[in-house]
Amino acid sequence: MGDTLTRDGLWPMPPGPPHEEKHFTQNEVVRDLVIGTADGLTVPFALAAGLSGAVAANPLIVTAGLAEIAAGCIAMGLGGYLAARSEADHYAAERRREEAETVEYEDRERWEVAAILHRYGVRGDALRLAVDSICADKRRWVDFMMRFELDLKEPEPQRAARSAIAIGGAYVVGGMIPLSPYMILASTGQALAVSCVLTACALFGFGWLKSRATGLPPVRGALQTLGIGGAAAAVAYLVAKAVGG
Repeated sequence: MGDTLTRDGLWPMPPGPPHEEKHFTQNEVVRDLVIGTADGLTVPFALAAGLSGAVAANPLIVTAGLAEIAAGCIAMGLGGYLAARSEADHYAAERRREEAETVEYEDRERWEVAAILHRYGVRGDALRLAVDSICADKRRWVDFMMRFELDLKEPEPQRAARSAIAIGGAYVVGGMIPLSPYMILASTGQALAVSCVLTACALFGFGWLKSRATGLPPVRGALQTLGIGGAAAAVAYLVAKAVGG
């Protein structure tokens, strides 16, 4: 290529996009916020709307709504924590297994490295040299197998705690939006109307931002999110109205 080689034989990196990419971390954070906010907007809204169809007492609706938000925050946050911990434990267990196999079945593991590289078009002497280079360092060897054989990425050390905080916090923020009118207004009917408007705007905006962050069509994502939240609240309201008379 005519480029000057460094000591390890790799030429300098050409100009291009920023080298430090954070797509994986951002996607995880977006996923946590999506989970927490979506449930936080939908479940307390459906609960408040359902109670509005059965009772006309805003203090009762607020009390029930706050209790649900507290319970939902803990349940959702704990669920996110356990899911992230399970992912980390799974990665650690698979890594230990790969480390053991590189010792107990060294020839087979070297062949698997060669098979992976062969799929990418590496042939002949280049294949043998690449296998020798990868397998010369045990950590690099296991890293290669984890990434290209098992398609597993090492979770971030604080992923579980951050996931719990993000999901639980997003649930609280989302839940306070539909519940806040019942705290301010005296009339249950007016509070329900304002809650519907606020929640509809929040669901639409949240769906828009979620779709933009994940690369999906923003308008379609916004309408889908609005439709799901609206349907859940409508069903809860109608059921409570029918049961409560």
